Parts: sequence; C-alpha cells; structure tokens
Amino acid sequence: MSEHPGTAAARAEIQRFFSERAARWENRFPDDDPAFAAAVGELGLRPGDRVLDAGCGTGRALPPLRAAVGPTGTVLGADLTAAMLHQAAGKGRNRAARLLLADAEVLPLASGALDAVFAAGLLSHLTDAARALAELARVVRPGGRLALFHPLGRAALAARHGRQLTEDDLRARPRLAPLLDAAGWRLDSYTDEEKRYLVLATRRPETRA
Repeated sequence: MSEHPGTAAARAEIQRFFSERAARWENRFPDDDPAFAAAVGELGLRPGDRVLDAGCGTGRALPPLRAAVGPTGTVLGADLTAAMLHQAAGKGRNRAARLLLADAEVLPLASGALDAVFAAGLLSHLTDAARALAELARVVRPGGRLALFHPLGRAALAARHGRQLTEDDLRARPRLAPLLDAAGWRLDSYTDEEKRYLVLATRRPETRA
C-alpha cells in the first residue's frame, strides 16, 4: 500500500501537536480515568489475552487493560509521539505495558498477534483512517475485538472545540461503518452519547483490505 505524498507532513504535524501538549494533556481532562476503565471493560478481555492500546497517549487505558488480562497477558501501548510515551512512563504506566514508538498505520507486529485493540481518540488523528483500520485488523486474530472510544460523544466534543457537526465527520456511523467493513471488521455496536462514544467491532475471518 503506497503512502500518500502528504502523509509524512501530516504525521509530522500530529507529532508536533501532541509534543507541545503532552506535559499538560491529562490536566485538561482530570476525571476521565473511570470512563477509560469502563470502556476497557466492554472489550471482554480474558486473563492471558494480548491487547494493544493504539495511540495510547499518556497511557490512561494501560492499567485497566493490564488488570483485565492479568499477569500472564500482554499489554502494548503504541503512540506516534515520543513525548506522550515519556509522560506515560513518568506516570509509571510502563509497568502495566510495553511502550512502543509506532504509527498505528504501520505497526511493528506480526499478523494475528493480538486478541484485541483499544483506541481512544485515535480516529480524529489519523492520516489515513482506512489504512489504519486495515492495519489494526491485520494484527488482530479472527474473532478478536476492537474498541474505538472517546470520553465525550460527537456533539459534546464538537461543542468543546467550538464547531458544528458535519456529515463528513469520520466518527459518524454512516462514514465509519463502511470503513470498518472494508478493513475486515464487523460492527457490533455503536454508542454516541453525551459522555461516551464507543464503537465495538469483531475481526472477521477474512479481510478485504
């Protein structure tokens, strides 16, 4: 799969954006930990499972992911921005997971290596959503699970940023569902409430990506 000419520049802009905000990122949303833990609970993880937090940021989901898979499980936290991973390690969350400096669109993982992927706020910061969803499908075994999460629903998030919802919003079900399907995911549930956005999907036996 070839890379769009503008992808490198877009990726650099994402890194700049989050590098500048990493140190104070959680100060902006200090009460979100319970929402992350609740969303992790929806993945249905079992002891011994292998799970990736894609775009893990400062690693808020890593402790509940570790709790879900137990000491025999594997938890990976991947992020494109080194400053975010530095914050995760500084908060001790590297004790819950192995941290990887990696792009969700090109993961350094074997095909079918994981049982599940958790991704909080990832969709809004991808250079190529179709490519990323296909890559996440590649690294998850058939029957594995995906959770796309945000602690705010689409309308509340748009209001926070002072903008209106539009029909081309990537997180809207009419746009997201066909992307998931084409990437090899079966959409199981779609929740868009004021204080929670959560999409759950299952990796189909085959992928058409």
